[in-house]
Amino acid sequence: MKQLTGLDASFLNIETDTAFGHVSSLSVYSPPADDPDFDPHAVFRAQLESKLPALEPFRRRLVEVPFGLDRPYWINDPDFDIDMHINHVAIPDGGGQDYVEELIARLIAKRMDRSRPLWEVYVIEGLPGGDFGIFTKVHHSTIDGAAGAEMLATILAPSDPDLVDDWKPEEEPSQSDLLAKTAVELARSPAKALRLQVKALSELGRVTETRGFDELANQIRRGLPGPAGAVVRRFLGDPKPVDQDKPPLLPALGGPRTPFNATITGDRIFAYRSAPLDHIKQIKVATGATVNDVVMAVCSGAIRRYLLEHDALPDRNLIAMVPVSIRTGEETEKWSNRVSAIFADLPTTMAEPAERLASVHQSMVDAKGQFDLMPADALTEMSDLAPPALATRAARLATRVRFADRTNPPANLVVSNVPGPRTPLELDGQAQLKHYYPISTIVDGQGLNVTVQSYVDVLDFGLVACRSLVPDVGNLADYMIEEIQLMADALGVTLSPAPANGSGATSKSAQKKAPKSTQTKARKKSSKKAAGKKASGNASGKAAKKSAPKKRAKKTG
Repeated sequence: MKQLTGLDASFLNIETDTAFGHVSSLSVYSPPADDPDFDPHAVFRAQLESKLPALEPFRRRLVEVPFGLDRPYWINDPDFDIDMHINHVAIPDGGGQDYVEELIARLIAKRMDRSRPLWEVYVIEGLPGGDFGIFTKVHHSTIDGAAGAEMLATILAPSDPDLVDDWKPEEEPSQSDLLAKTAVELARSPAKALRLQVKALSELGRVTETRGFDELANQIRRGLPGPAGAVVRRFLGDPKPVDQDKPPLLPALGGPRTPFNATITGDRIFAYRSAPLDHIKQIKVATGATVNDVVMAVCSGAIRRYLLEHDALPDRNLIAMVPVSIRTGEETEKWSNRVSAIFADLPTTMAEPAERLASVHQSMVDAKGQFDLMPADALTEMSDLAPPALATRAARLATRVRFADRTNPPANLVVSNVPGPRTPLELDGQAQLKHYYPISTIVDGQGLNVTVQSYVDVLDFGLVACRSLVPDVGNLADYMIEEIQLMADALGVTLSPAPANGSGATSKSAQKKAPKSTQTKARKKSSKKAAGKKASGNASGKAAKKSAPKKRAKKTG
């Protein structure tokens, strides 16, 4: 039996009737051309079953403490049945990408059954081009992005004859046993809270070279005089001198309101696209930025264009919450969350792509500097002190009173860029993995999530939104891809041709030239209207027209 960390438990506590704590992915495979009888469902099931000894989360389930007095526990599920977790579906002929996106939107809009291990898999046949997909849904209380990438690599790794299965089912503990454990943990909490507070103050003093923070921590460490004080110092550590004083940087004040910063419903909408990773790298090399800077700038330009078309572009930059892995490689528990976040400006007020990229780079440097002010491990450990019952009630109350509709969001959206496998992967040595589309979650006040993951030579985009707040998220996904070419053109970068086999789901306007629909005409009309207005401080009407051209860009990947 193993207790969840506070951070892991927080993804359970945020769940309401409309907010869900699971994360998902769609991996796309090409079946072997020389095997017409290849059965994706049977092959994947056999592959996964053989890897269960290395996949602890797949055979453990939750045991919740009575009345939510303490964090839940994991136990090895005595009733585990793999066939209760693997499903088989097919896309009808002519269903296409729209059908796939709608299917996944419905699957991610369902809460997971906490009475079983918190994962589900859907083997999806009939994807465009004859491919098949594996849609995987795993609760965030089990893994973060880095652990998810490792989980995929583990599943697809060649068979290991030395893999030993020493897993044993566990009997569910009684309520009295759980309450007894809770009493012990509650007795330890005050001392733990004090130690964490002193650690945080001391680290702030060290990083910022601020005498006040460290002196306060030292006063707490000195504690009482005599033998009692010696016990306190042995428990909290000895006082440490500080020689310099430097004021700390102030955190971000939150973002402006947009159409997707409101209370969400339980309905979801999903869109997935791909672009050559080499295109991002060419822009990176030409400008001296990072891959993440380019991704953030691409998102900024696409969101700016989307908000202009909806006459909803704020006169202040949006704020993005960017997840940051704090894994060191020395963790004893890899199937857990080791993630924090930084808050950075998305320069949506800037019309020129080059200016946006430069602004993003500086914003990320500043945000990382602020992030370093507080030890990330102390922040995650502090989450251990929050009583689950209180956190759950707070989340439900905020939803009931529609708190997200009354205040500005601390961040407008989540933008996550996860480094994926750099070498090609295969299922059972037969089916080639082509794409890995990440699918994250949304909460009240943040009705849009953009997650990007690299795999070999492609960059895969997964956009999730509340259906009522961003009903046309597919348009925004298209703009993400088109913005790469627009940025390259503005910077004078000639992008290399896309690979001969393409890079997956490009913008739909690049896939086929459809007739002008009423929706398209309305969108162009909105774009003209928005481009003729002064959008913000340094975004003139002329520049807005330049950043939102009437004609769609050519296929970029």
